[in-house]
Amino acid sequence: MSWLHAPMPVKPVVRDANPSDRQRLATLVHFETHVHRHLDWRPPLDWLGSSPYLVVEKGRSLLAALACPPDPPGMAWIRLFAVGAELSAAEAWQMLWPTARHQLEKQNIQHVAAIALQTWFGDLLEASQFVHQHDVVMLVWEQGTPAEPAEMPFSIVRPMQIEDLPAVQALDAAAFGLVWRNSLAGLEMAFGQAAVASVVENEAGIIGYQISTAGPFGGHLARLAVHPDFQGQGIGYTIVCDTLDQFTRRGVMRVSVNTQHNNEASLALYQRAGFRKTGEAY
Repeated sequence: MSWLHAPMPVKPVVRDANPSDRQRLATLVHFETHVHRHLDWRPPLDWLGSSPYLVVEKGRSLLAALACPPDPPGMAWIRLFAVGAELSAAEAWQMLWPTARHQLEKQNIQHVAAIALQTWFGDLLEASQFVHQHDVVMLVWEQGTPAEPAEMPFSIVRPMQIEDLPAVQALDAAAFGLVWRNSLAGLEMAFGQAAVASVVENEAGIIGYQISTAGPFGGHLARLAVHPDFQGQGIGYTIVCDTLDQFTRRGVMRVSVNTQHNNEASLALYQRAGFRKTGEAY
C-alpha cells in the first residue's frame, strides 16, 4: 500500500502592494468585472508605494486590491478596489478594508471618502458605516447653446502658468472643505493633463481658476473655484464662459461638468451658462 501526502491548501494572505505587483495589478484592474476606480488625475497603479495599498494574494495570483492613500493631508479617497473571479466583492472587502482602516488610523486620518460609480460598491460602503452625504450630478453644454453674456468684474482671465500653482492651491484650500481639496501635487498633475487651464486675476492676485480636460467625447470642466472673498461677483460665470469660448474656438462641440446635487450656487451658474442636467448621478 502506498501513501501520498496531499499538499496543504494555499490560503489567501493580505499584504502591502509593491512595485513588482504592477503587471498583475494591471491585469486585475483592466480585465475583472468588479473594479472601482476613483475619478482621479493619477491612474491607480501610480499610487504604488503609497500606503494603504493592499493586495490579497494566493500563491502567485493577486485576487484583489484596495488603495486609499491620503491626499491631500488629512483626507483619503478610495482610489482603487478591484476583485478577481475567485472572491466575491464582499469577501475581498472584508479582507482588505479592516487592514486599510488600521493603517489610516495609524496615520491619524479621520476622513475617508468614495464616489460610488456602481451600485455594488455603494452597498459595500454603506455596510461598512460609510454615510451617504450627497450625489454628484452631471451636466452638459453643447455648442450653440445660448448663454447670458459675461461681464468682466474688474479682473482679467489669462492662461494658467506652472508658477501659479502654489497660489492656485492656496485658493483651492480656501474655497473647498477638506473632502474636495486638491493638494499641490494633485494640481501639478491636473495642470499637466489640462486642455484648457485659466486663472482670474485682479489687484489682490489670483482669485479664481479652472482646469479642463479634453477627450474623444468633448471637453470636461474638471475644476472650478473662486476665492470666498470674491464669490457672488460673477467671476465664476466669467471664467466658465471664457472656457466654453476657448473650447468653441478649438472645434469642441460638447463640454461636461459635474457638481454636488445640493450645490445650488454651482448648479445655477452652470445652467445660466447653458449647461443642462443629463440625469446621471453618482
